[in-house]
Amino acid sequence: MKLIAIGDNVTDCYVDEGVYFPGGNAVNVAVNCKRDGAEKVQYIGVFGNDDKARYIQQCLDEEGVFYERSRKVYAHSAQPKVYLKDGDRVFAGGPRESCQHLFSIKIVKEDIDVIKEFDICHTSCFSNLEYELPVLSEVCDLSFDFSEEHKMDYLKKTCPYLTYAFFSGEGLSEEECKKLLHEVSKLGTKIAGVTRGMKGSIFYDGKKFYHQGIKKVHATDTMGAGDSFIAGFLTSTGDGGTIEEALDYAAERSAHTCTMPGGFGHPHPL
Repeated sequence: MKLIAIGDNVTDCYVDEGVYFPGGNAVNVAVNCKRDGAEKVQYIGVFGNDDKARYIQQCLDEEGVFYERSRKVYAHSAQPKVYLKDGDRVFAGGPRESCQHLFSIKIVKEDIDVIKEFDICHTSCFSNLEYELPVLSEVCDLSFDFSEEHKMDYLKKTCPYLTYAFFSGEGLSEEECKKLLHEVSKLGTKIAGVTRGMKGSIFYDGKKFYHQGIKKVHATDTMGAGDSFIAGFLTSTGDGGTIEEALDYAAERSAHTCTMPGGFGHPHPL
């Protein structure tokens, strides 16, 4: 399986510990797919011109993720502040006017020539690419992380173009999750799922619901757990695994991420 991720890169600043980690949904999914055995992984994003952006690129180099189609702008990297409370992540806003706040990616022909070499393209609601989904869906399967975005107008704008849709729904009941997944399926998405924290996950392929429990570990930091779940699921299904096999593997990879600090490690002093 070959995957390309398009979207956000940030530095998650752990204020209490005095360190920051490379992150962002698209970057986390890309790195985890590579770690999970994907044949080739590439990332397209908007990098700032500061030391934090250069450190993210260094980490991508070390992880074997290419990023040569990315853009570089004169702005600082997004720097959300993170506090840990009982092992869970609590976010606070970082400085505004970062490259993530100010710029969106316009997909051009040269990008399409690269993207069509991949089996799956992953992006998210954090990446400002909704208007590019029709074009992207014509060249490869699309994966989209909605996080906690469940509004019907937004679903109607995005779901018709997707192969995979992922939602965060820790506060949703099982009935609410199934209703959401029904709606997403009716809009055209082939496989959709809701991760529910300690309650596991529920997925739907238009015909059948699938339930997956969690893998118990001694969690120290939940940062990036959802992203590694997505990466595990995409890598497994992309390599021909069944939905049941993909969910089991995704839960395993997500649990492993909870045992390490940051989205995928690589701490750097603030």
